[in-house]
Amino acid sequence: MTTADILLYVGIALGVYLLIGHPSRRRVRGTIVETIKTIVYAGLLALTFRTIAFEPFNIPSESMLPGLVIGDYLFVSKPSYGYGTYSAPLPIPALKDRLWFTPPQRGDVVVFRPPHMPDVAFIKRLIGLPGDRVQVLGGALYLNGAMVSRTPTTPYIHPRRPGGEPESLPTFIETLPNGVNYTIVELDSTQGDLDNTREFTVPEGHYFFMGDNRDRSDDSRASVGMVPKANLIGRAETLFFSLKPEASIFAPWEWPAQIRYERLLQHVR
Repeated sequence: MTTADILLYVGIALGVYLLIGHPSRRRVRGTIVETIKTIVYAGLLALTFRTIAFEPFNIPSESMLPGLVIGDYLFVSKPSYGYGTYSAPLPIPALKDRLWFTPPQRGDVVVFRPPHMPDVAFIKRLIGLPGDRVQVLGGALYLNGAMVSRTPTTPYIHPRRPGGEPESLPTFIETLPNGVNYTIVELDSTQGDLDNTREFTVPEGHYFFMGDNRDRSDDSRASVGMVPKANLIGRAETLFFSLKPEASIFAPWEWPAQIRYERLLQHVR
């Protein structure tokens, strides 16, 4: 269970308690039984919500800088691409294909299970669709032989942990052929295998993903490889909570000073 799941379960438990378990609403009797009922109801509601509607996800790395940072908590839309093997908390091997499948769009920020690490959820941007040819040369992205447009923009100031100096990172606005644009970090256009790849052809039923932090991302250019549609979990939709890296999710009394208020309730793009 991730820290994002804990936030979801605790929130629903509090809601259930206020609705059906609060002593001001019911006679105070069988306290232990009522508490157990509240926990069970909250667990069932959270499980249902997580499986069919939205799954909470917390950002574990810097691979999606500058848009997503460590300490961000997102809601991932489960119906976006239909339901597959990894839609529920435990894998459903019988779902070899997807139910009510809607193809993802190029540029979506997607949570998925990589084939080489099916027990871990990754979050990356969808770059290549089935049949596409994808290559990176000199740090520039090429789709089907054409270089994807990108223009320099204001550098991203990386706030290092207390005691460290902020770092200015070069950034670009990249625009995909379908018009979707977003900001990427490109530290150096000569970073070896990640900045100079062979040409990949995306097989039918698979997708090619890349992190927005181009030189610091394990994605389809590296060990992740092509991701089958059965491994998709959902589309990242809303950034609902964000804590500074030094904060603890288990110390809510410290949150008022540690919450990144400017990031709350942002649409993921």
